[in-house]
Amino acid sequence: MLDNKNPYKTSISEYGEFGLIDHLTNNFIPKNTSTLKGVGDDAAVLDPKDKKVLVSTDMLLENIHFNLAYTPLKHLGYKAVVIGLSDLVAMNATPEQILVSIAVSNRFPVEALEEIYTGMHLACKHYSIDLVGGDTASSHLGLVINITTIGYAHKEEIVYRKGAQPNDLLVVSGDLGGAYFGLQVLERENSVFKVNPNLQPDLSSYTYILERQLKPEARTEIKSLLKEMDIHPTSMIDISDGLASEIIHLSQQSKVGFSIYEEKIPMDSQVITTAEEFGINPVTGVLNGGEDYEILFTIPIEDHDKIKHNPNFTIIGHATENQENVLITKGNTQRIPLNAQGWDAHFSKSKQAPE
Repeated sequence: MLDNKNPYKTSISEYGEFGLIDHLTNNFIPKNTSTLKGVGDDAAVLDPKDKKVLVSTDMLLENIHFNLAYTPLKHLGYKAVVIGLSDLVAMNATPEQILVSIAVSNRFPVEALEEIYTGMHLACKHYSIDLVGGDTASSHLGLVINITTIGYAHKEEIVYRKGAQPNDLLVVSGDLGGAYFGLQVLERENSVFKVNPNLQPDLSSYTYILERQLKPEARTEIKSLLKEMDIHPTSMIDISDGLASEIIHLSQQSKVGFSIYEEKIPMDSQVITTAEEFGINPVTGVLNGGEDYEILFTIPIEDHDKIKHNPNFTIIGHATENQENVLITKGNTQRIPLNAQGWDAHFSKSKQAPE
């Protein structure tokens, strides 16, 4: 659980609730001008000035959203922040504050929470985010982390899921599938470890996809990239639950269909080779996996020339008139209705490979 193997562990009871919060947050110094008062009072005080305020929340539960057998606590803290930021990036907003609430069982010493908050501090520093409040509580169900993210945007900047129009281009940032196949590697090696704890895995050929799973990054730069290209998306969503789920969300909210081209879906070479190793079609993993935290959006077809050569983005399809037609094209002729499995398994069991 801990990087530091010091046998002495500090009980949370030695600090008490308020002392623990002070201990864990004393390195978080507000930097954004919208933060008037952060940690240390009954409430944070924020000043949106002339912008709209966007708020999102995410909850992460042990053995549902993460497995501490192979998830370093520092990485978990970093990832928790990234997950929250991604929701606001997906609305073309600028995230500036987070509130963190954590519930832990008595098996977690103070040192474990210190590692989680170290990861959060690194993420806040990297993305210029202020931690402005939160809470701690006891838990009989292991570790629970809740992140509330606050961001800002001018009214005309905000992008919803509902604005796509027929013939709009469907665009994705980065590459997809890395987080899902990184998870498959971690689950496999964890199973092997349970059988033989003395066997040390060689993960050197999976570095990229493991990082995509354990320490993803939020695409906070996308807002400025699109602004520089004079592109305003018509709809937008982050890819947390698998590409198929997100396309269907855009379809339902915008009341359009989509035609997607399989060969256009961007995938890293490690995704393809690892998929072959597991006997899984890599596209299946991309469509029904998740946690890539890339951004999926639509733009008017007139903006095609502005974006077509940008290495940060890939055009993977277009919107159509009929909402009932959400299709993926394989090769030149085969058109298959797109179905989403996504991460609905969260409500019944921990993550596993899609069927």
